[in-house]
Amino acid sequence: MFKAGNGVLAGAGAALIAWAVPGAAQVIVHPDYRPPETVQRVAIPVDPSEKRLKVLIITGWNSYEHDWTGVNNLLRKQLQDTGRFDVRVIEDFDHGNLEMLKGYDVVLLNYSSRWVYNDPAEHRWSPGAERALFDYVKQGGGLVAYHSSFTFGYNWPEYRRLVGAVMEPGQSRRSPPGGFPVHIVDRTHPITLGMREYIWTYNDDMYTNMVQDPEAHIHVLATAHDASAAYKPELAGPKYPVAAYTPDKLAKMKGLDADHPQVWTADYGKGRVFSITLGHDEVGLGFAGLKTLMARGTEWAATGKVTLPVEEDARAYPTK
Repeated sequence: MFKAGNGVLAGAGAALIAWAVPGAAQVIVHPDYRPPETVQRVAIPVDPSEKRLKVLIITGWNSYEHDWTGVNNLLRKQLQDTGRFDVRVIEDFDHGNLEMLKGYDVVLLNYSSRWVYNDPAEHRWSPGAERALFDYVKQGGGLVAYHSSFTFGYNWPEYRRLVGAVMEPGQSRRSPPGGFPVHIVDRTHPITLGMREYIWTYNDDMYTNMVQDPEAHIHVLATAHDASAAYKPELAGPKYPVAAYTPDKLAKMKGLDADHPQVWTADYGKGRVFSITLGHDEVGLGFAGLKTLMARGTEWAATGKVTLPVEEDARAYPTK
C-alpha cells in the first residue's frame, strides 16, 4: 500500500494511473472508494441503550419464487442502517400474541402462506395469532404490508380489509415488465415528500387488477402502467404463453393500458397501514426509490411522522 496525504492507495492501482499520464508521480491521491458488496452484510445487534423504533418482521412462509430469508436479512440491515430502527424477525408466528406484539412499534409482513400461488392448501397462523395481529393494528399499532403479502388473503375478508387490497385469482395478474417506472402520484404525503415524480424498480412484479376491500380507506401514493404492448411475445418472455395473450384475448382483459396502485396507505381501526407491492427481491430493494419508500413508510406506520431523508437518487430535482 502507498500513502499520500490522507489517502491510501493500492500500489498497482496508483502505478496504472501514473502510466496513463506522462510525467505523473507514481503516487496519486484518490477519494475514498469501497467496492460493492457481493455478499449481504448481516445486521449487527443494536445497543439496547439506543432509543430506536422497534420493528418485527413476520415471515416464515412464502412462494418458491421469493428469496424471503435473504430479503428479511436485507430489510433488517437496511432499516437498522438508518439509525432509526431496531429490527427482529420471527419465522413462526403461530404462537404470537397481543402482548408480544405490543412490544413493537410496527410490524412488517413478508408472508404469503403458500409455496405455490394457486395451491389450495395454505399455512395461515393460528386463530389466536391472527386475532392478535388484527387487534394490535386496530388498537393503534403500525403495519407494513410488503410485496408477496398481497398474494394471499383473497379468501380471508378481514385480512384484505387490513392491508387494503389483494391479488385475486382469475382477476388479478402480474404484468410482464420486470423493470418499470413507478409514478409517485402524491408527493405531498410525509412518506413521499421530497421524492422525484418517477422512480424505477428492477427484477420486480407489477401487480395489476388487485381487488380492493370496499371498507378500506386507501390513499394511493404510487402507481405503475400496465401497457398492452408489454404482452407482445418479444417483450413478455416465456412466462407468458403466446396462446394466452393473443390480440383477441388481450382485448377482453380488464385494466390494460391503465395505471394500477402499487403503494398506498390505509387505516385499520386506530392503526396506520403502509402497503407496498414492490420489492420482489434484493435487486429492487437495492435501488434508492424502494429503499426510501421502505424506510420512510415504516417510520410513518410506526409514528405517523417521517424524519428520515430521501435517498439521493430518489430526490426531487428541477425539470424546467
